Amino acid sequence: MVITGKSIDRRAFLYGTGAAFALPLLDAMTPAFATGPARPTRLAFVEVPNGIMNLQNEWSPKAVGDLNLTPILQPLADFKDRLLVLSGLDSQAAAGLGFEPGGDHPRACTAWLTGTHARMTAGADLRAGISADQLAAKEFGKETQLASLEVGLESAEIVGSCESAYSCAYYNTFSWRDEATPLPMENRPRALFERLFGAAGSTDPAVRAALRQEDRSILDAVNADVKRLRGVLGGKDRNKIDQYLDAVRDVERRIQRAESQGDREMPALQGPGGIPSAFSEHYKLMTDLMVLAWQTDMTRVCTLQVGHETSTRSYPELGFSDSHHSQTHHQGEAEKIAKVIQINTFHIKMLSYYLDKLRDTPDGDGSLLDHSMLLYGAALSDANLHLYTDLPVLLVAGGVNGIKGGQHIRYPTRTPLANLLLTMLDKAGVHADRLGDSTGRVELVVQPDPKSANAVQSQRKA
Repeated sequence: MVITGKSIDRRAFLYGTGAAFALPLLDAMTPAFATGPARPTRLAFVEVPNGIMNLQNEWSPKAVGDLNLTPILQPLADFKDRLLVLSGLDSQAAAGLGFEPGGDHPRACTAWLTGTHARMTAGADLRAGISADQLAAKEFGKETQLASLEVGLESAEIVGSCESAYSCAYYNTFSWRDEATPLPMENRPRALFERLFGAAGSTDPAVRAALRQEDRSILDAVNADVKRLRGVLGGKDRNKIDQYLDAVRDVERRIQRAESQGDREMPALQGPGGIPSAFSEHYKLMTDLMVLAWQTDMTRVCTLQVGHETSTRSYPELGFSDSHHSQTHHQGEAEKIAKVIQINTFHIKMLSYYLDKLRDTPDGDGSLLDHSMLLYGAALSDANLHLYTDLPVLLVAGGVNGIKGGQHIRYPTRTPLANLLLTMLDKAGVHADRLGDSTGRVELVVQPDPKSANAVQSQRKA
């Protein structure tokens, strides 16, 4: 680590035998931001599969204006003042062309952050467009060790053709570095952990394996550096270090426990995957790692794919074993509709856990949540009909860069979702002239009647 006067270098690391990990962003590092804001804005994009139920306003409120939480959004009651439910946003780039049979799911997933149409192919000649997260990553990556972190809760190793003539690569991610390069999501906690806290100065996996074989924590390996560092920090920074180290140790312990369980339950796996059997534990573990990535300023951009489009995951934690995708094709059956609502609400409950962790993690004069914008939603609205209009969109950003929370905003029909993505990038200090099918920006305030001419004119042109 580098200590200059009373300031610690922002890129300081703790080092032990074969291990290293970044320090959290401490007050003592603030001078490193002399040419910019004291705390950066972070961006997260969370996509859930198979649409979100909204037949009877289970997701979006009936009234525009002050936000009334609907049944699915109830688990976010503690965060109401930070929420913006945004209705009327479309993803027309997901629409099929005349010669394209099927393919609604892969096109919708691809268009969600790119605003572009996925080329129908089962081969390597994939084609879409750069996604909003990667536009931010290109800018923020100049200041961080990792430009972005792509996280998933389902395997990205599915290959071949998954729907009609569309490659499975379109399902495995919604993040695109450029028009021809999809970025697969990492669903293995150990791999993600080692990407953040891997061996320093060596890529030899035997070094990390030796630590695990000895049942040693990475924190044990850097214990001397931790003690030395605490001696030069103020009380507030010492508390941050202690909280951070406790979080790292807890994540490490949970990964080790998952690996030992995995060895018993799935002995045929090649090496420990470290994936908990329960969806909720997997979600918590991966989002905890995302929080640590922001806490250390290793990256400022995260994407989380909760499940692939057409995900057949079941949720025994909810008391039934029916697959998610099969229930979304409910054809009006009340029992299936009720199960989809349960799944959608369960996903929101897990989002509440993630937001709670961000709120509880100090960052400058506030928390990580105070300095973050998070987009949550699905690439389809009604999965029963494969609709990509009036998408379910939730922006968690109240209090960030002048954004007012506690609102339900409805935009004019056919407003591109890409317009919102450009607005988010603007708020984060990243400017892009266009993104996919964007036509301008949106205002993050309640709009006039969408049927009026004034409403259309309220769209700010790029």
